[in-house]
Amino acid sequence: MKYNMNQAVSMPSQILVRWTLLLACVAGVSNLLSTKVSAEESVAKEATASRPNIVLIVADDLGYSELGCYGQTKIRTPRLDQLAAEGIKLTNFYSGNAVCAPSRCCLMTGKHPGHAYVRNNGDPKIDPAVREELKLEFPGQYPLPVDEVTIAEYLKSVGYRTGAFGKWGLGHFGTTGDPNEQGFDLFYGFNCQRHAHNHYPKFLWRNRVKEVQPGNDRTLHGETYSQDQFVNEACEFIRQSVAEDTTQPFFAYLPFAVPHLSIQVPEEEVDAYEGVIEEADYEHHGYLKHPRPRAGYAAMVTRMDEGVGQIVDLIDSMGLGENTLILFTSDNGPTYDRLGGSDSDYFDSASGMKGLKGQLDEGGIRVPMIARQTGVVPAGRTSDWIGAWWDFLPTITDAAGVDVDANETDGISFLPLLHGDDAAQRDHEFLYWEFPGYSGQQAVRMGKWKAIRKDLSKRLKKGQAEPPAFALYDLSKDLAESTDVSESYPDVMAKIEAIAKQQHVPSEQFPLRALD
Repeated sequence: MKYNMNQAVSMPSQILVRWTLLLACVAGVSNLLSTKVSAEESVAKEATASRPNIVLIVADDLGYSELGCYGQTKIRTPRLDQLAAEGIKLTNFYSGNAVCAPSRCCLMTGKHPGHAYVRNNGDPKIDPAVREELKLEFPGQYPLPVDEVTIAEYLKSVGYRTGAFGKWGLGHFGTTGDPNEQGFDLFYGFNCQRHAHNHYPKFLWRNRVKEVQPGNDRTLHGETYSQDQFVNEACEFIRQSVAEDTTQPFFAYLPFAVPHLSIQVPEEEVDAYEGVIEEADYEHHGYLKHPRPRAGYAAMVTRMDEGVGQIVDLIDSMGLGENTLILFTSDNGPTYDRLGGSDSDYFDSASGMKGLKGQLDEGGIRVPMIARQTGVVPAGRTSDWIGAWWDFLPTITDAAGVDVDANETDGISFLPLLHGDDAAQRDHEFLYWEFPGYSGQQAVRMGKWKAIRKDLSKRLKKGQAEPPAFALYDLSKDLAESTDVSESYPDVMAKIEAIAKQQHVPSEQFPLRALD
């Protein structure tokens, strides 16, 4: 028998009671299911909302002591100094490698240079059909393989929006290293490092689309400064992320292209250093020639500092300071040989340490590292904990609550250190680097000890039985790496040599020929 609501009025009372009870049960089950679904959604949203936003800012070729908070006296960096005062500053922190691309590979994948896929800069061949389809004007660097899992991919797996703004350098569009294929919803900037050698580019990439930059022709000056564009786009990404869903966290990765050469910055920034910085006789080779190179370089760093302040101010104005972990660092040491008019000696860019960019000496790989999360990272701290760029992946995923197999990374989470729990912070047994460029090098940091050897890029000469030996330095007494004490500490050398042998996994593309 079929009934409608009008028919139910004339039902016998027994049937009417049964029908009423049935409707009540159905409604109860429906409400129960609805409540359960709502509860599950609520738990999921709460878990997502509890994950902090992550902002990772990377300067390009910024020396260890080119910030005021690290001892710089000539270059103004008030906003980064403030960030350090509001959070923590690390003094024993290292880049992934001595030049751009391999360092960024260590950052993105959490692997040290003996295990990382990309170990040097280079311009590999790209499928001509892909180059023609996308109208690629610059070569692009060695691409990350498909099976590498990046920080962005880990964060996306737990619901993060991901955006990168600046210089990529880990594979052009159309390759396996395409940033959109490596976990980033949005990429804006220079894909190729060579494209980034001019800060007034004709175009920048928004994912796979070229966007013309008004008033620019790749000469010394222009109307649209790429560094400003990266900051503005990152700020817009943050605004949109919050506007669209306040419960969904974001990861903003800002691999800036400054202060890498060429020396270029809006003139008003250079004018601010007029009479403050003494210009020397101009020396120049490579890159674009700048008429006021020292002031121009300082102005680039200060403009970057202002951009960092712009991002921090936005985060704070939106009430996100307590739920946003901000990290700042540099990809390697400062520039050498007065390239493009740079002057690392004048600025004491490496704080008296030996070596500059391209070398695994302290000056080439020791970099600043600042972190702030209001009310979470205790303010005003300085730490000498020893860490490196492959620690970013386990630290960031730890903060985001992502499970990462310890066998997939060479890094250690330094989140306990950031949270002020020094007792819970693990230490590295050692840090290991290798770099086939600039003659071929290996280095190991083990506590206070630092060992390094060079000239490994060529095969052993006829009759040469062993590769060049390591030099050993006690960094607690000899930060300048001036006195080799290897003969005095055979036990230490034996441990370091064993580490170097174990950690070096030969690479067909990036061989250390004296070893391989």
